[in-house]
Amino acid sequence: MRTKRLGRSDVEITELGFGGGPLGGLYAPLDDETAAAALAAAWECGIRYFDTSPHYGIGHSERRIGEFLRTAPRREFTLSTKVGRLLVPQDPQGRRDEAFHVPATHRRVWDFSRDGVLRSVEDSLARTGVDRIDVLFLHDAEEHFEAALRSGFPALAELRAQGVVGAVGAGMYDPVRLTTLVRETDADVVMLSGRYTLLDHSALDDLLPACVERGVSVLAASVFNSGLLATPRPAADATFDYGPASSDILSRAHAVADVCEAHGVTLPQAAMAFPLLHQAVAGIVIGMRTAEEVRLNSEAFQAGTPDGLWADLVDAGLLDPRAVS
Repeated sequence: MRTKRLGRSDVEITELGFGGGPLGGLYAPLDDETAAAALAAAWECGIRYFDTSPHYGIGHSERRIGEFLRTAPRREFTLSTKVGRLLVPQDPQGRRDEAFHVPATHRRVWDFSRDGVLRSVEDSLARTGVDRIDVLFLHDAEEHFEAALRSGFPALAELRAQGVVGAVGAGMYDPVRLTTLVRETDADVVMLSGRYTLLDHSALDDLLPACVERGVSVLAASVFNSGLLATPRPAADATFDYGPASSDILSRAHAVADVCEAHGVTLPQAAMAFPLLHQAVAGIVIGMRTAEEVRLNSEAFQAGTPDGLWADLVDAGLLDPRAVS
């Protein structure tokens, strides 16, 4: 598995990263044994970058990833987590968490203050049980952007200067706000969710050029657009950006699949390969929940794609020419 360095930092990641959202019970419950098997399969496949967050299953993802990584040589893996939501204990009273399939033992409290960031990091270190976090992101700060930019990021930069973390940045779905952060801070890396995929090229307008100009790395997340691009042929009830896919989006996905099949490539293969065509993109992060998913995605990722695929997609009007120039 090839590795890339993040921005001007000394932190390296494998081009394919393990996304920890599903380990928190995203979409469906997940037991510890299945989660551990998925992580073991990722390691066997050469994945050495693992991303998580307190938000994912109100701590379940961090705990599960930490339990696995504590058995691995520390110098051989890169771990990232996020700040912006503090987890406050509460009586679950038989309720389930609204976002993940776990008991509601905690509630999330937005906090991008310096004290909130420091507490969040301390809590994450306790849940994971590792000695340090390599990459730290401001998480989902779209509705709290000024606080994240003016208070949260300086706290991240302080932790980086102290050597507590190796690289810092933000993870969001909004390329406009990420562009502002890239231009106004000395971030090392940004994680962009769902906005640089085969079906959404909006990051090409401002964010990716800004990242090239400022020497900031991009990690592309949600490259399957929450499911639509995860299978060779999208189902009629496929989801796009966490909602039902429109008929226009479905038609476009099938048109892309037609071109892929002509080149002997599957839609998921192309979806994973596409972001890495851009010089700013250091890697992709795929959320995975089972060992089988890990192996299938890893094999597809490492299979490669022919150059002619991208030219034909551009000629068919299905791909922005700037993506392959």
